[in-house]
Amino acid sequence: MSGRGAAFFDLDRTLMSGSSGAQFGRAAYRAGLVSRAQVTRWGIDHLRFRLRGATDQDTDALVALVNELLRGVPERTLRRMVPDLLEGILPRIYPQMLAEVRSHQDAGRPAFIVSAASNGVVELLARVLDMEGGIGTRYEVDEEGRYTGRLIGGLNYGALKIEPMRRFADEHGIDLAQSWAYSDSVSDLPMLELVGNPVVVNPDASLARVAADRGWPVMRFEKLGRTIAAAGALGVATLLGGGSAIARRRNAARPRAVRSRR
Repeated sequence: MSGRGAAFFDLDRTLMSGSSGAQFGRAAYRAGLVSRAQVTRWGIDHLRFRLRGATDQDTDALVALVNELLRGVPERTLRRMVPDLLEGILPRIYPQMLAEVRSHQDAGRPAFIVSAASNGVVELLARVLDMEGGIGTRYEVDEEGRYTGRLIGGLNYGALKIEPMRRFADEHGIDLAQSWAYSDSVSDLPMLELVGNPVVVNPDASLARVAADRGWPVMRFEKLGRTIAAAGALGVATLLGGGSAIARRRNAARPRAVRSRR
């Protein structure tokens, strides 16, 4: 098709540091939807995700858990969680990636988020970041305004991102061959291959090998290892809402652990 190019950004570990799912867990705990033990397990999973990324099995397990969690919950309950959720996500947006978004916009290319996170959250986050839109996972709601525990069109993850992106491109007059896509995970290889200009960001080992073989640009600026390990206990406490003040004091007292190396 003939049209303008655009830029598509994965969310977790690409546009933001870590997992938006971990921030959902914190907000869900504060809303009384999950127990302290469950959100602590999510905090540990979050640290594991920061170190090695997510596997398909991890994702399947998360989908089953979230579907069970949401079944019968009023849609309004999740809408009321959004401010708390954004409070956890926004400080984790990489400044380097936001600069990349702005660069595309200034060149006349609209910028979109493509994520397995809830479509409502993805679209709202895109508006807050002054991006042009987003594509996320859609959850079914019944006539009484309660979640059924079923997905509409499946999880927006891996190869299942392709068809929504194609439809989105058709609806917005976007030429995918002239577009960019950004992701950290080999699970998003189909998304990266769909566009003419793939870029990998803080890639997992498998995606790093693909990028090296194909000569794709690589952006690296997240330092892991000891920084993550030292922050582990603090991270779980922060997820539970008890460590935020400590985190702010520690962050104010030391230089940032994330710097651009482009």
